[in-house]
Amino acid sequence: MDINQIFENNRSWIAKQLQNDEHYFEKLSEGQAPEFLYIGCSDSRVSTEELMGAAPGQVFVHRNIANMVPNTDLNSMSVINYAVEHLKVNHIIVCGHYGCGGIKAAMQQLDLGILNPWLRNIRDVYRIHKKELNAIKNEESRYRRLTELNVQEQCINIIKTADVQKANYERGLKVHGWIFDIHTGKLIDLKIDFPRILEVIKEIYKVSP
Repeated sequence: MDINQIFENNRSWIAKQLQNDEHYFEKLSEGQAPEFLYIGCSDSRVSTEELMGAAPGQVFVHRNIANMVPNTDLNSMSVINYAVEHLKVNHIIVCGHYGCGGIKAAMQQLDLGILNPWLRNIRDVYRIHKKELNAIKNEESRYRRLTELNVQEQCINIIKTADVQKANYERGLKVHGWIFDIHTGKLIDLKIDFPRILEVIKEIYKVSP
């Protein structure tokens, strides 16, 4: 697909939307009120709205390499603040995916230049869960498990934030950890025990009433 094809696709898409609903773009321009904030990987094979079956306006999306949410990353923190405080989302989803290049790169002992500081966050996840991961002898299984644990740790980073703790207290905002299995197309809920994690976090990170 080349650049010209993209603009041709856009014209076809506009025609299709107007054929289905002549007021489609009028409605779209009225604003957004998404229920979900989705934080996912920038991988070009993972299309957020398509895999969720969501329509425009239903999901506020943030993507980066390996779906990271470092508390020192102003970009991620700004997205969370806007989604929680202004859009009033009630669910935050961190969605990793099997076959993630960022996770695999972090597992290798290589100097990857400008990527090093970013991948260090994933390597910290490995360090925290080193005992469990090193006990997994099969490399592919270890790779998949690190993908899952990374989602869990990024969810924990989200729960640490003041905006999320406040929204959880005031309106029951929930955080979810998912995996997209790129081999089957399935979304997998990791069913992480966030109420328990929240109680542990509040011992150290509590900032809400």
